[in-house]
Amino acid sequence: MLQNKAFLHNFGELPIRRPNRAPPAATKDGPRTNDEIRNAQIQLIDQTGLNHGTVETVLAVKMALEAGMDLVEISPNNNPPVCKIMDYGKFKYSAQKKAAEARKKQKVVEIKEIKLRPMIDDHDYDVKMRAMQRFFEEGDKVKITLRYRGREMAHQEIGTKLLDKVKADVAEYAKVEQDARFEGRQVVMVLAPR
Repeated sequence: MLQNKAFLHNFGELPIRRPNRAPPAATKDGPRTNDEIRNAQIQLIDQTGLNHGTVETVLAVKMALEAGMDLVEISPNNNPPVCKIMDYGKFKYSAQKKAAEARKKQKVVEIKEIKLRPMIDDHDYDVKMRAMQRFFEEGDKVKITLRYRGREMAHQEIGTKLLDKVKADVAEYAKVEQDARFEGRQVVMVLAPR
């Protein structure tokens, strides 16, 4: 009775107790190993690649520990799941190496933008074309933006001729991915390398 009085509010009620929220369990990435395998029976493949058929999980874990290795779940969706006796550390290391190698080889295609004006001078046009050719050689796409200002909107045929000239000049090493279309006062066209 005295202990409860220490916890009473001024109103004579017990305080509301908040529920104990434990932190969420850490999710493990990768296959389950040894004691994490919950199935009663598994299909076992030993370290030499020999298939032992359906075996009790406890027995398979003992076999793996005797061999100084781990029991790793290879195919969890099968019935029963397929597990293999292997060195899990080496397996994880080789998987990391393969992933790093794949990332190294992959090329991220960027979209480079080249801005033009309808009354562009010949030399400026040549400089832009050389930059565009370099982008295509690197494997990037090019977005051409042709912007009209003021009264240039009245002579849109000049811009159309310029874009046709660009298409003709890059035809041998690039193809049109998105044809020219208006977006307000500008025309946008996307070219991709062949």
